[in-house]
Amino acid sequence: MEARDVVILALKASIIVTVFGFGLSATREDVLYVFKRPSLLLRSLLAMFVVIPVVAVLLAQAFDFRHSVEAALVALSISPVPPLLPRRHEKAGGRASYGLGLMVTMALLSVLIIPLEVHLIDAFYDKTFTIKPIAIAKIVLTAAVLPLLAGMLCNRFIPKLAARIATPAILVGKWLLPLAGIAILIAAHRALGALLGDGTLIAIVVFVAIALAVGHWLGGPDPETREVLALSSACRHPGIAIALATANATSAADHQVPAAIMLYLLVSLAATVPYVKWQAKRLGAGR
Repeated sequence: MEARDVVILALKASIIVTVFGFGLSATREDVLYVFKRPSLLLRSLLAMFVVIPVVAVLLAQAFDFRHSVEAALVALSISPVPPLLPRRHEKAGGRASYGLGLMVTMALLSVLIIPLEVHLIDAFYDKTFTIKPIAIAKIVLTAAVLPLLAGMLCNRFIPKLAARIATPAILVGKWLLPLAGIAILIAAHRALGALLGDGTLIAIVVFVAIALAVGHWLGGPDPETREVLALSSACRHPGIAIALATANATSAADHQVPAAIMLYLLVSLAATVPYVKWQAKRLGAGR
């Protein structure tokens, strides 16, 4: 196993541990929150799986990106909610039940939606992106559904143990992710100069800004749901995005894909800080 594979494995492990940590304190009502609100579910789907992918394709057409960067942007745009967001939602005053419910709902629906979007991209965009539904299902199950279910079962049948390990589990996942991301960026340091110099960084910032605006608008009048959808639209699941993009690698140069996705993840986390502070301040002033 190469060093790059070990790093990506650490990235996936951090996501699994984090989801398990959320499951240790999640309830059935949290998981079903979005399904019980059809209007909010429809607007969430529109923001995340319609508007944002269109924006990504338009950016890829507007900028003269290399294939690896285009693949990274498109893959990120059709990936579901990352399991690291619920904590950020809470810090900004977002509704925790919606954040967790959205993560689970989008993970489950992505098994059906991502193959459909891949087909549409093939039909209307002059690039080819393919991934088998079974591959998506495997990633979603291992990275989101099963760890969450395991955590919830532990909370249900061994509540004392769940309460004791919930915080450490989330902390382990929280620190593994940036360490894995930094390792990926270091391993691809030669490619970073090119990524930063060909307009990729500007495109990522523009993409994040548009995604925040779209999610904020479609989140509705309730600031607690509006903030959650804004952050969820701007930040995507790096593990699924890497799997989708690398499945469509066309040359040896496409080893830059994980680096491009981690660069996006780091930029999106940094770029959303002002929004989180703004929403927290507004929500605090309104109480």
